Amino acid sequence: MKLQQLRYIVEVSNNNLNVSATAESLFTSQPGISKQVRMLEDELGIQIFGRSGKHLTHVTKAGQEIINISNDILSKVESIKAVAYEHTKPDQGALNIATTHTQARYALPEVIGKFIKHYPKVSLHMHQGTPAQISEMAIKGEADFAIATESMHYYEDLVMLPCYHWGRSVVVNPDHPLAKLSRVRELEIEDIAAFPLVTYVFGFQNKSDLEIAFNEAGQDPNVVFTATSADVLKTYVRLGLGVGVLASMAIDKELDKDLVAIDVNHLFGHATTKIGFRRGTFLRSYMYDFIEEFAPHLTKNLVSQAASLRDHDQVEALFKDIKLPLR
Repeated sequence: MKLQQLRYIVEVSNNNLNVSATAESLFTSQPGISKQVRMLEDELGIQIFGRSGKHLTHVTKAGQEIINISNDILSKVESIKAVAYEHTKPDQGALNIATTHTQARYALPEVIGKFIKHYPKVSLHMHQGTPAQISEMAIKGEADFAIATESMHYYEDLVMLPCYHWGRSVVVNPDHPLAKLSRVRELEIEDIAAFPLVTYVFGFQNKSDLEIAFNEAGQDPNVVFTATSADVLKTYVRLGLGVGVLASMAIDKELDKDLVAIDVNHLFGHATTKIGFRRGTFLRSYMYDFIEEFAPHLTKNLVSQAASLRDHDQVEALFKDIKLPLR
């Protein structure tokens, strides 16, 4: 059994059983991967992948267990390398962050600017995506950190740490009826539900607090457009496509002065942004520093303590008495 063989079966699984795509991503040959996978199966005496002719069709039950363990082994190998680099090159390395457009555009620029200034020899790479994509990148090891909000069921295999709360605003053009109504009284769910809505992708799925608020009020939101980018959503609000429901921190007083932003925290409450990493990951010193720069209450000791806990409930209990900032 070789580490190379374990890497091959993991990558084949990650590439939806497409051996050709796996070979391309690993810069090797398709026959070479197929041969090594067969050799591993022969050595173990079981099939990791089901087949139809020359094509892989599914991962067997035993194969899935082997792939899960292989993932852990490969993660430990990377941790061994990280330990060595921590002692030989403490200020050098790479940091991959997977996050949403809103976090990348409005929450991270200042943090990243300070980090790069402090660690000029660490190459930092940012990947943007949906909650599902962000989770997948972190779980596969393609990203060191996942930074996201909501849809936390995606992140069961990660240690997720609370960073800050953020509120939402309804965004409309100045002549919109809701802009006029907001000058008279606070908006109600029924007021918003009377108009077409534009909001974030997945904003009304998986029982988000938005969906819960509308359901509790007996309203069915008419979502006519979704996007991952707050800037894109604001563009379509300007076009009159619908009422925007966005993160308040995504409203720029200067750039968006042609729009009216109405605070609706009394309707939807606040959301919580979290930063997460794979369980068992060895965090480099600069990784701890990045976390603390992003969320000052997340000190190295507290992060290490959270990483030692078994599940999300225990992590939540650890932070129950810590007051998070509101953005």
